[in-house]
Amino acid sequence: MSDEVLVERHGAVQVIVINRPEARNALNGAVAVGIRDAVDELDATADLRAGVLTGAGGTFSSGMDLKAFLRGELPSFPGRGLCGITQTPPRKPLVGAAEGWALAGGFELLLACDLVVAGASARFGVPEVKRGLLAGAGGAMLLAQRIQRALALEMLLTGDPIDAARAAEIGLVNHVVDDGQARDKAIELAERIAANGPLGLIATKQIAAGGADWPADQRWDRMAAAMAPVFGSEDAREGARAFAEKRPPIWQGR
Repeated sequence: MSDEVLVERHGAVQVIVINRPEARNALNGAVAVGIRDAVDELDATADLRAGVLTGAGGTFSSGMDLKAFLRGELPSFPGRGLCGITQTPPRKPLVGAAEGWALAGGFELLLACDLVVAGASARFGVPEVKRGLLAGAGGAMLLAQRIQRALALEMLLTGDPIDAARAAEIGLVNHVVDDGQARDKAIELAERIAANGPLGLIATKQIAAGGADWPADQRWDRMAAAMAPVFGSEDAREGARAFAEKRPPIWQGR
């Protein structure tokens, strides 16, 4: 793993840190590889159940590194998108922890997260139209699925940023905390998620993320297909036993 992406473990929670504070955590090739490899590890490791994505030095990410782009570096991967997560997010829950600026591609990385915690001074924006471009790493397509269409279009068409309070008001952010506390709050939230049954977490995310796009006449059948392995699992029986015995469950992921 490159020094430009740091990966830590907090019990069942993986913490991924974009570590280019001198460049406002701009996204270059090394950062993209680091994030992609980290989320692959998150999904492949049985005792990791949730992740946190954040940035070092008081900034989440200012977006794509234009100097690296001019050198021919592209921080995206065919079929997977920016940093390997905007098109194919991890199967396991991912919490974004944003301090300072989350702009352009940095903001689009947050859209790949399931939940977002923000420091009080955090700012969010998709300014691409101000440069004659558009938010092509998912923002133009996905933001209107996250918040009301008119509010999404206001952000996308003006390119103007919003602050953390407004982001929470319109449903982009789950929690606003004091500056410097977003990472700790995100880890705490991820730990609460990770305490639950891992198979149920993955299937719940799958259904919540894709269910609205399933054909109406297939939705219940497809949900049932995703649910069946969970309800038939050893973890489901362990959850019931633990409840009856008044003890914390011991999950096996099977």
